[in-house]
Amino acid sequence: MKTAILGGGLSGLTLARLLHERGEEVIVLEAEEQYGGLCRSHTESGFTFDTGGSHIIFSRDDEVLAFMRRMIEGNDQRNNRNTKIFYKDRFVKYPFENGLYELPPEDRFACINGFIKNLIAVEKGEIAAPKNFRDWIYCTFGTGIAECYMVPYNEKIWKYKTENMSLHWVDQRIPRPPVEDIIKSAIGIGTEGYTHQSVFSYPRDGGIEALVRAIARPVEPFIRTGFRVTSIKKSGNRWLAGNGKETIEADRVICTIPVQHILPCLDDVPAPVAEACRALVCNALICVNIGVRGTLPPISWMYIPDKTLGMTNRISFPSNFSNNAAPEGCSSVLAEITYQPGDPTGAMTDADLIREVTAMLEKMGICTQDMIVYSSVRRQPFAYVVYDIAYQKNIAIIRAWCATKGIPLIGRFAQFEYLNMDGVIRSVFDFVASDKK
Repeated sequence: MKTAILGGGLSGLTLARLLHERGEEVIVLEAEEQYGGLCRSHTESGFTFDTGGSHIIFSRDDEVLAFMRRMIEGNDQRNNRNTKIFYKDRFVKYPFENGLYELPPEDRFACINGFIKNLIAVEKGEIAAPKNFRDWIYCTFGTGIAECYMVPYNEKIWKYKTENMSLHWVDQRIPRPPVEDIIKSAIGIGTEGYTHQSVFSYPRDGGIEALVRAIARPVEPFIRTGFRVTSIKKSGNRWLAGNGKETIEADRVICTIPVQHILPCLDDVPAPVAEACRALVCNALICVNIGVRGTLPPISWMYIPDKTLGMTNRISFPSNFSNNAAPEGCSSVLAEITYQPGDPTGAMTDADLIREVTAMLEKMGICTQDMIVYSSVRRQPFAYVVYDIAYQKNIAIIRAWCATKGIPLIGRFAQFEYLNMDGVIRSVFDFVASDKK
């Protein structure tokens, strides 16, 4: 059995490794000159940055977490999370509901008052079942937390109105805070949210790409980079995957590339399937990388809901993830800016983006212009899946048709699911387990 795997990102490489380990022949076809997808990293002037936004290694899934940590064994730096939200010139503890005591008094009152009033209304049955993401935010957190943080931040990162987003995904990604934690937080008793990421791992050397490099090591001879698939056809019992110059034959094809890329490679895609694919919504990502001379706050990463500070929704501090991510005596910041295709943001020059981010960092008190010794910009056209109201209908149409063609879809943009690294690896584990049957 020879399997052609389309895409050499985290999902494709993990899949190739697991199939190889059970004795199957694999070939990975990657369009870019370097494999790794969103988990690539680059090092320049002694600074290491992840090109697809900051990634950390954590999970509620013990099996997946053990796998990732095994891959970077000997190159693993463990860190205690110290994450903040920049709110009205304050560094507020993350998650927001665990840092209420750090808010201005009037906002603290609005948040706890709104939460309790909403809780009582829900218990009395006075609140209608939520129909969209915005409804869910108000129904779960109340008016204060919703309007101070949850709505502004989510609309900043998704570039989408929360009332136009589905709510089907939120319980898996946004835990409902215990009532006791909200009350404790409001009066200054320390609480912790998202405890599964309170301690996280990160490679000491090589950035997050060290993880995919380790995963790929046994199958590197079978990875074809620079092979952009443009056609996929079935001939008898064989699949033919071509790039316009060369054709690869295999017994089966598995897709880990975006569905927006694979459908144009196939013949006779029905109009409803093509229309459903065009309707899918995703955000692109710009990463602005800043290296500074001197030390920075001991923060892991920080969320920025305030639109007046600019377009950046999150900054992280790679030099606080790994002691080797910056030269001696230096530190680093990675700013993330999301946008949708066609937005003016996508047309901004690197110089303009760097100017905006460095001005924001100075305004926030993170660093001053004279401290900056390095800057660069990296762009990713596919970064975040946006769950709009029509998402479930559209993705079901696409998946059903690909299933009839006999092409499994695995990974974030093939499944078109907002999966973290652990979710991507879990999707591969589950496929390989079911594939044995």
